[in-house]
Amino acid sequence: MEAIRPVRRTLLRDRAYEAIRDAIVAGDIEPGAAVRDAELAERLGLSRAPVREAFARLVDEGLLESKPQSYTRVTPVVAAEVRDAAAVVGAMHELAARTAVPRLRGADVDAMRSANERFAHAVRTGDVDAALRADDELHDVLVRVSGNRAAAATIARYTPLIRRLERRRFGEGGNCRSAGLHGQLIEACADGDVDNAVRVTAEIWRALEELADVP
Repeated sequence: MEAIRPVRRTLLRDRAYEAIRDAIVAGDIEPGAAVRDAELAERLGLSRAPVREAFARLVDEGLLESKPQSYTRVTPVVAAEVRDAAAVVGAMHELAARTAVPRLRGADVDAMRSANERFAHAVRTGDVDAALRADDELHDVLVRVSGNRAAAATIARYTPLIRRLERRRFGEGGNCRSAGLHGQLIEACADGDVDNAVRVTAEIWRALEELADVP
């Protein structure tokens, strides 16, 4: 029994945050929908305290908006905010690529190739969840190898705003980011070509900025 310790409060807060964030990004909780701490706490099997803490973080990150003693609700998808987020996240990925490419090992490049194969298959079969998951895995290789914790934190904070729009466009018959561009990035990484890797990374994220302007 001595090995059993209470679950840390921060873990409960993070569990609540991730579950609510993912539901918002997936559209399970739609823009404009009101959220209530008591209801979500019951569904998550948690107390209201970690859910309230998660709400505060999601408000800060732009996925929720709140008026004290009145409402807490999911924010609308605003094109200008998505464009701004894509610009910031893209810059962080460019920084990660510039730092990571000289450090990459063969296993890292192989992991990127594998993720891109899963990405391409998911796009062909219309599996948006798998496509975005594989996309994250591919780019996360460079972020991880770069070792830049500030860049990683910034990417984690603003990517959900972008994902909401990506999922919507995909559902409307659009496409996720090109597996072809991913292929170019991977080849640049395999060749140790820092400048080309940064150039392709910028092109990938510029396409996402432009996606925000599609009516």
